[in-house]
Amino acid sequence: MTFGFAPSAATSLSRPADSANRPARMLELDEWADAGIPLLRNPREVVSGLHSRHRPKPATAVVAVLDHAERLIASASFTPRAAPVDGWEFRNALLAHLRRVIPHDLRRRTPVRTAVLLYCREGDERWTEEDGAWMWGLRDACTLHGLRCGAYITLTRGGWQVLGEGRGGRRPNSESPPADLSETVLEAASSLVRGGGGGVEALRHTAAR
Repeated sequence: MTFGFAPSAATSLSRPADSANRPARMLELDEWADAGIPLLRNPREVVSGLHSRHRPKPATAVVAVLDHAERLIASASFTPRAAPVDGWEFRNALLAHLRRVIPHDLRRRTPVRTAVLLYCREGDERWTEEDGAWMWGLRDACTLHGLRCGAYITLTRGGWQVLGEGRGGRRPNSESPPADLSETVLEAASSLVRGGGGGVEALRHTAAR
């Protein structure tokens, strides 16, 4: 896979004259990589599960909440309204959907649940300013909902990529048919058994929701 930076459709980081058009609230890739975002133990399982459940097409965002064992608790998918790329708008959209699917954890001293974001888009896996705006929005939405900020994952024609980590794969991708959800759960259960963990029943319950 190719790693690096790519300009968004509307702006370019290399041209100072365009600075007024850049997203007002965004995180650079190195800022995100240095933010202490917790690593997913098995990102492919998470991506495959969300892909099977929501079947995202380009311009679809999927926000998911995971428990301490990386089991899916709640998720929602949506297509952001057409507007200038801005982290504030993305934060508001993410927060609205989080509020619909799960109560906040603001009373806890330390977050125990983690929100991750899968964004299906055109282009390749390289970071764009739109990705930076989503990162800003995810981090802020997590703070306001009492969640720990987790991974930001892009899904493109070339595959999936956990930005800031360098981990990714060719499947699923934005054009691949989703696997049957029961198969995804069985694969995750097998992984837990191989690793000596539990939670098979919880995974089955998640699949049935």
